[in-house]
Amino acid sequence: MSYRPSFIRVAGAGFVALFLACCACNRGVHPQVVGHRAPDFTVSDSERTISLHDYRGKVVVLNFWASWCAPCIEELPSLLEMQKDMGDHVTVLAVATDQDVDQYRKFLRDHPMNVITVNDQEQKSSSKYGTTGWPETYIIDRKGVVRRKFVGPVEWTNPEIVAYLEKLRTET
Repeated sequence: MSYRPSFIRVAGAGFVALFLACCACNRGVHPQVVGHRAPDFTVSDSERTISLHDYRGKVVVLNFWASWCAPCIEELPSLLEMQKDMGDHVTVLAVATDQDVDQYRKFLRDHPMNVITVNDQEQKSSSKYGTTGWPETYIIDRKGVVRRKFVGPVEWTNPEIVAYLEKLRTET
């Protein structure tokens, strides 16, 4: 009878692992939007209006983030550095999902950003991509096709990522 509790523990752990793996499928490495035209959106806040279609012909790093999100803040320095280094070759669109507009504005005052940012309080743009957690980033090529998805913080100055963005920039 002593084998039963360990069998139950192993089976239970296997069930939990299978359950977690299935739950992660929606945020997997190859989501439904990868390989397809990026869902277009227009977002307005009190400072600006941006439309994704205005950036057609450019490589876009579409980053969904929030000012209260620790992993978002963790990746921010490398995202800003990558934008600075790549200049006009890549456009970072940082779409905040803050419901507290004052918190978003305070964050921008305290952390000047050299990327295009707008706050989508209603999270309509991120919902078109199936985004449920932050940060979540989509790489969109010059033809408007989503090529990659990153879930969680990324080191954007990583040579492999920079090379990938450069490759997309030169593709015809």
